[in-house]
Formats: sequence, C-alpha cells, structure tokens
Amino acid sequence: MAEDSGQERTEEPTDKKINESRKKGQVARSKDLGTTFVLIFSAIALLMYGPAIAKGLYNIMGRGLTLNRNETYDTTKMFSVWGEMFSEIFFPMAMFVFIITIAGIVGNTLLGGFNFSWQAAAPKASKMSPMKGIKRMLGPQAAIELVKAILKFVLVAGFAILLIQMFFYEILHLSIEQIPSSIIHALEILAWMFLALSCTMIIISAIDAPYQSYNHHKQLKMTLQEVKDEYKNSEGDPQIKARIRRTQREMSQRRMMQDVPDADVVVTNPTHYSVALKYDTEKAGAPIVLAKGVDELAMQIRKIAKGNEVPIVESPILTRSLYHTTEVGDQIPDQLFTAVAQVLAYVFQLKRFQKGRGRRPTKLSNNLPIPDDVKH
Repeated sequence: MAEDSGQERTEEPTDKKINESRKKGQVARSKDLGTTFVLIFSAIALLMYGPAIAKGLYNIMGRGLTLNRNETYDTTKMFSVWGEMFSEIFFPMAMFVFIITIAGIVGNTLLGGFNFSWQAAAPKASKMSPMKGIKRMLGPQAAIELVKAILKFVLVAGFAILLIQMFFYEILHLSIEQIPSSIIHALEILAWMFLALSCTMIIISAIDAPYQSYNHHKQLKMTLQEVKDEYKNSEGDPQIKARIRRTQREMSQRRMMQDVPDADVVVTNPTHYSVALKYDTEKAGAPIVLAKGVDELAMQIRKIAKGNEVPIVESPILTRSLYHTTEVGDQIPDQLFTAVAQVLAYVFQLKRFQKGRGRRPTKLSNNLPIPDDVKH
C-alpha cells in the first residue's frame, strides 16, 4: 500500500502490526548467527567427545575385522557383534548430536525468539513465481548476501591458510605415530582447527545480526495512512462512533422524556435549565432525577410537564445545583435534600389546595438552604 500511495514508511510499527507479522512468520532472523552457534558448539562437542568417538571407531573396526572360527560359522553371531559395536559409539555420538541440536535451536531463536507459523509453512504460489525469484536474485538483498559470502570466503580461507601453517609440522608428525593414538591426535588437531575456523564466523554474525534486526524493523515501518487505517479498523471509524454516540444520546433523551409525566415537580432556571424530580418513598429514600436538560431540551421538558399538569417551580440556584451535581436516575445529594424537601412540600400543599383540601401555601422562598460547595 505504501508503494502504491507513494508515502514513505516513517511511522514506528504498532503492536498489532508486529503481532500480525509474527503470525505470518516474519521475524528477524540471522542465518549466520545460527550457523556460527552450530559450528562453534560442534567444534566444542568434538573436543569433548572426539577422543571417545575415535576410540569407539577404532574398536568397531577391530571388532568387525576380527572373527574367530566359532563366530565365522555361527549365523546368529552377527547380530550380537552389531550390538557390541553400536554400544561402543552410542553415548559419545548421542551427546555430540544433542549438543549440536541445542546449539541449532538456540542460535536460530536468539534473534527474534521462537516462532512457529502455519501461514509461513503453507505452500504459496508466489514462492514459485520465476519473476519474483529473479527479482530476489537481482535485488539489493541479494547483493548484500553476495558481499557477505565473499567476506566469509576471504575470512575462512585466510584463517585456514594460517592454521595449516601453524599445525603443519604437527600434521606431518601424525604419520609416525602409533594407532590408535594417531587417530585421536588427528581428531584433536581437526577439532581445534575447526573451532578456530568457526570463530571467524563471529565477525560475520556480529555484523549480520544487528543488520537483520534493523532491516526487519525497517520493513515493518508503516506509512501515516496505514496507521490511520489500522486505527479505524481496530477502534472504529470516528464518524461512525460519533453517529453511534449521537444515536445513543437521542435514545436516552427519548427515554428521559417519557419519564417526565411521572415527575412530582420540574424546577427551572427559568430559561436555560430544567430538572424533573420524583419522590417515591417506597423505592428510594430521597428524591431522584427523572430528567434534566439545558436550553432547547429544557424547554422541551417544561412543555411536556405543562401538557401533563406537572407543577413547574422556578428556582434558579437550586436548578443549576441539581443539574451539575446529579445524573439522570441518581438520588439528589444530601446537601440539597432540605432545599428539595421545601420545594416538594410546597408542591404537595399546592396540589391539596387545588383539590380544595387545604389553604393556599405561602410563596416559595427564593433563598433556599443551598450550601456553597454545591452552588453553580
């Protein structure tokens, strides 16, 4: 996508991009680092178990070529001889293979960690495309691999010549040594030369491993558009989310408006704020807020209240305090209980008067007991 859009990959890869790349088997790997580990630990294993392997091979050859008269005519003796020869070399060879196997696993997972991907293992037609193969052969990565190969050849060849010169007379001396000491000595020389040659790969690995890590990170970098697209896919399109929030808000307002006719009183600012209250002693210990709104919504609450004969009381300070300290469905704060109680008492007395069951209540005071910490 970045190539198509012409945008540069300037953004750091997101966690989602990194995880997706690991699922596809795209992790930083250094073949030279894995090879170095295998070669060095193979040389170490050869130094540790080479003499035992050499002695075992010598005994196997001697046992296989030495048969007495009875063994010659015994057709079942061959299987027991095989068992004897196998036991001679089993343990040192098993340890040798075990060390190489562990070195191979560690060396190849040291950079990028252990990662197995079915997607990477699955066959792909693109991997068999001749054109893509030619592009890989002629691409910049191929040029880098060629330089590495030449550098490895020069290093290994140079050290090999130096080692042959160092061990030259010792190698010639092998011809006059007695068997099996000559075989063991030859393996020791071979192991030390092998270890020295393997250590030359450390130089290549020290260059290749950081480069592969850098190159992998560079390939994972994203364009600004890719980051935006990923955010939209994971978090959702901001426009769609805004539309959903607007729809939810409208649904909440409709439900709130349906509760206004059940209110005992609506307190107003009187022009900007409206709060509908209900006091149900059986369900709540304090009055609850059924609806609240400002400006147009406040006007709509008052309109519904008038249409359903819900008393409307003007109390600017109380209305603003209720609006800013409560949410729809909440009980009123304890600090406003006394002020609201006076409003409800006035409303209940007014209803009794309108039904002819009492005298007209005195006008509600404008100075309701509202603490300063809840005033707005």
